[in-house]
Amino acid sequence: MTTFATATGIGSWPGRSVRTAAEIVVGELDRLPYLPELPDRGVGADSIGRAGALLVDIAIDIVPRGYRVAARPGAVTRRAVSLLGEDLDALEEAWDKAGGARSGRAVKVQCPGPITLAAQLELANGHRAITDPGAVRDLTTSLAEGMATHRAEVSRRLSTTVVVQFDEPLLPAALAGRLAGASVLAPVHPVDEATAVALLDECVTAVGGDALVHCCAADVPWDVLRRSAVSAVSAVSVDLATLDDRGRDGLGGFIDSGRTAVLGLLPIAAVDPVPSFEQVAAAAAVVTDRLGFPRAVLGERVGLSPVCGLAGATAAWAKTATALTQRAADALAQDPAAV
Repeated sequence: MTTFATATGIGSWPGRSVRTAAEIVVGELDRLPYLPELPDRGVGADSIGRAGALLVDIAIDIVPRGYRVAARPGAVTRRAVSLLGEDLDALEEAWDKAGGARSGRAVKVQCPGPITLAAQLELANGHRAITDPGAVRDLTTSLAEGMATHRAEVSRRLSTTVVVQFDEPLLPAALAGRLAGASVLAPVHPVDEATAVALLDECVTAVGGDALVHCCAADVPWDVLRRSAVSAVSAVSVDLATLDDRGRDGLGGFIDSGRTAVLGLLPIAAVDPVPSFEQVAAAAAVVTDRLGFPRAVLGERVGLSPVCGLAGATAAWAKTATALTQRAADALAQDPAAV
């Protein structure tokens, strides 16, 4: 069984109570809890804002459209660093309270991938950073170094293995040239696939350990993810409901390459009636059955999660979805043939 072949979550969490979030995530997820992100706290607490706390020698500020690369650290960078520190303190407290150091569990941390980060950050001239190859290289190197340091700190604090998730929701749009430019006269040209592979591999190699790429878009770029060295991107996380036949074929090819797929099954919004964990496990089994895999693959190379981050969920549903995901993963691990 691989690190990611279990229950986990994507990263974001509703509300503003970091301690409550950490206690639920650590308490409910038996094998792969994660460091929650609570974007409801505002600037610096969302995924791109958190990246501002991780980047080395690159600062961020805010502009009407989002975040911008800044000449020097200011209030936004300091706030992002402070919020990340609060999150780490809350996770460490929940981890110690739950006896995490004795459990043998790994922990997952998240950040934007290099392409999504460069697509979301604005340069001083108002253009996306992804339009400037030099800026993309600098951001990638900075992110890789910052995440390596972050992973090492979390590992030291919790005395356990730490794995990394790179969020790349904009990777398909960047590859297809669908990102909007600052104006109609300044389009954003497509990112070359070989460049995308190199940027992802640079980050994953620098950080070390197992790494997962999360992409909740419908057109997951399977060719890019498969071309990444097996020692680099070891798992991919997708929203199962968005995949068409071609997407499912890509998913099958990725699993067949010996790597792990984390299937997003539970929606962000609460559903009525609430499915049983048996139904969630069965939904995963249907996918691998259709792809022609033996049931054993469910316990070895398939993980489960909600379809995306839970920031938009109610607190009650976030906890319920997390618990259901874990119970479904347990069922698959114990007896996949019986699901």
